[in-house]
Amino acid sequence: MVISLSFVNGFQKVVSEKVFSFWGHVRVQHFEPFKVSIAEEYPIRRNDTAEQLMRANKNVKYAQAFATKSAILRSTETIEGILFKGVEKDYHFDGVEPFRVKGKWPVIGDSSGYSTEIMISQYIADQLKLDVGQSVIIYFIQEGQEQPRTRKLTISGIYKTGVEVYDRTYIIGDMGLIQRLNNWQPGTIGGYELVLHDYNKMDKVSEDIYAELPTGWDSRTLREIYPEIFDWLNLQNTNKYILVSVMTAVAVINLITCLIILVLERTRMIGVLKALGSNNWTIQQIFITQGAYITILGVFLGLLMGLGLSYLQMKTGFIKLNEEAYYMTVAPVDIIWWQVALVAIFTFIVCFLILMIPSFISHRINPSKAIQFR
Repeated sequence: MVISLSFVNGFQKVVSEKVFSFWGHVRVQHFEPFKVSIAEEYPIRRNDTAEQLMRANKNVKYAQAFATKSAILRSTETIEGILFKGVEKDYHFDGVEPFRVKGKWPVIGDSSGYSTEIMISQYIADQLKLDVGQSVIIYFIQEGQEQPRTRKLTISGIYKTGVEVYDRTYIIGDMGLIQRLNNWQPGTIGGYELVLHDYNKMDKVSEDIYAELPTGWDSRTLREIYPEIFDWLNLQNTNKYILVSVMTAVAVINLITCLIILVLERTRMIGVLKALGSNNWTIQQIFITQGAYITILGVFLGLLMGLGLSYLQMKTGFIKLNEEAYYMTVAPVDIIWWQVALVAIFTFIVCFLILMIPSFISHRINPSKAIQFR
């Protein structure tokens, strides 16, 4: 039970962190009806009141502006369709630093110009056979124009999240380039991404902020934008409950077998003790004591083995995973101590109650027949 809970918790934690690190927990942008997935946004103008509202929320760690634009990357080998995610100079690259494979994050320009550096994913680099320091031609698709606009950009670094929907789609660069291509006025952006202290509060934060946003603005959690990922994560909770239930059933069956053996082996002893004048409570105490000893020893050894193997996986990562299927190469472990304590207490209570059954069976044993039992 400890191992199962630790691995499921670790899996949910790592996948959630990867999803949130790249796009934050809540997105604030122009209201877009019938639009669920992330793509190009309707532009909005910076609003000091809205920014103060977002940053004033105690659950918001920080808020940062962004914009995206559809484009096509072309190398000497092939082409690849992507979304260019533009960010500003104050973007928190430390939040996505664990995903950097090589190179550095792009240097973002100020309001007077834009940087030509971009960060691409390992998947795109492999597909286009590109590396850090190389130049790439990017074609930006312009609405209402037959011909795309072309820019030559330099690859400053390569990232890898392991989340296919990100690695196949996004490159990161300067939002000033998007503003220039779209002919946006100064202060125009695609929206804000909000990073929270606790992702469990993103629904409440989204609702609270939405009520105070300017007319035409919208607030959505990442769960609403990528429901398929979070439905998959929630399914792991069901798997966790099924695993614990099955293990409990197996433990109870084993304990029932154990108690039958105890009764059969001690039938003559019970008969002798009753013949010598022992009452039922005295005999019952013997079985209760033995049951408690077996339960405590079993729980202790189980915790020792479960926590030991979990800790070994944390340090060595000897259990590997297929990254394409699980978003990670090593099985993650997250030990939540209140869950460990709950498992220990629950297991002790269940096992102790089951092992008390022989003490009640002893009440019905006839001394004369028990002494003759072989």
